[in-house]
Amino acid sequence: MKIFGAIVLLILLATTLASAVAVVWTRHESRMLFISLTRLQDQRDDLNVEYGRLELEQATWAEPARIDAEARKLGMLDPRPQDIQLVRR
Repeated sequence: MKIFGAIVLLILLATTLASAVAVVWTRHESRMLFISLTRLQDQRDDLNVEYGRLELEQATWAEPARIDAEARKLGMLDPRPQDIQLVRR
């Protein structure tokens, strides 16, 4: 009977230690994943800011007045009505 009690006690001790190690490992993994998540969110925010800047730059370059001014610098003119052809499919 004493041997059976000792075996049960050792099994309980081993499972308790295994459970404690699993809790520590899980908490460590959780912290590492949270750090990774925070870094990725910061990267996402930086990319969103850059995307906004690029959209603003595109809108600036695509302004009709700016395109017209650049075309005039290159010596381009509006086509005459007789030079315009309508293409149908």
